[in-house]
Amino acid sequence: MRKIELTAPCNFALEAVLAREIRNLGYETTEVLDGRVSFETDEYGICMSNLWLRTAERILLKVGEFHAETYEELFQNTKKLPWHSWIPRDAEFPVAKASSIKSKLFSTSDIQAVVKKAVVESMKQKYKLDWFPEKGAKYPIHVFLNKDKVVLYIDTSGYALHKRGYRELANEAPIKETLAAAMVLLTPWREDRLMIDPFCGSGTILIEAAMIGMNIAPGLSRDFMAEKWDLTPKELWDKARIEARGKIRTDIKLMLQGYDIDERSLRVARANARLAGVEENIHFQKRDVRELSSADKYGFIVTNPPYGERMQDLKSVELLYKDMGKAFSKLDTWSFYIITAHEGFEKLFGRRADKKRKLYNGMLKTDFYQFFGPKPPSRAKELPEE
Repeated sequence: MRKIELTAPCNFALEAVLAREIRNLGYETTEVLDGRVSFETDEYGICMSNLWLRTAERILLKVGEFHAETYEELFQNTKKLPWHSWIPRDAEFPVAKASSIKSKLFSTSDIQAVVKKAVVESMKQKYKLDWFPEKGAKYPIHVFLNKDKVVLYIDTSGYALHKRGYRELANEAPIKETLAAAMVLLTPWREDRLMIDPFCGSGTILIEAAMIGMNIAPGLSRDFMAEKWDLTPKELWDKARIEARGKIRTDIKLMLQGYDIDERSLRVARANARLAGVEENIHFQKRDVRELSSADKYGFIVTNPPYGERMQDLKSVELLYKDMGKAFSKLDTWSFYIITAHEGFEKLFGRRADKKRKLYNGMLKTDFYQFFGPKPPSRAKELPEE
């Protein structure tokens, strides 16, 4: 096993959540920047991080970094990197993505063309070839420029990690799986506590909660780009998947409930939960948020209500937030975690949040309002005295 540096991009404002996930896997983080966390691992870590990281968008293998202000510098420094150490002679190696922030080189198409040419020239020298068929496994190259610092990666994931494989169907405004998982991870919810999503839509928040509660690796039902690489052979992936399956908790019964007023959304949510293998742990029901009530205490509401982004929807959404405040106020021992882009939410809800955290739903800036209920009595206090 050799030392490898990986970088995991994520939604802005989720860096701390992702860094904690990486450390929980047993890997040391080396750098935390806006929208990305880097860490050191080995070949097995490529498999483990793709399978297990719930809030990462993909896993990128770092090839090298340097400073470049001209295309000549970009070409020469890219050419010097040890591409042959990662990419075999028969591989397909497109420069799949380039981004540039506050850099003198800003044309992404030109950056991609120069990097491709440099990688070809580098591999020509090492493999003593004049032409590459590019018929083998795919090694997509990503280029990231920030303030003239260039970092070059190879993508190990393929399609983005938020695509778990269970959401073949979605409603009109689905929340991304990675953000839904982060919302759950930002709460102190545990598997023995009731969680309700009164605007469950296609069920994403509750499905992610169920996967967390049952300790199901989010990438267990999908494949990855690096599965076809010599660097990470099939035996390594098989080992990681066997280990992941062995860690699934099938002995627990979670208390997760999803409500929505749209019957089609509920059908979609049930189908998605079935695909994710968690349908036994989530109860979906048609119910208006205004009718929300529960005899349980110390529960959690984690939800993504409508935002009213279109002017014609705004008034109905503002009325909805007022009604939410009235309905939720009856749950006086509960904790509420609500994401919305509406800046006047607290006033409409009728209560100031105990904590507010900025999150991004796609490119939309939102706030994650956290209302903390009282802690339940400890188990020791609940036991009868002898």
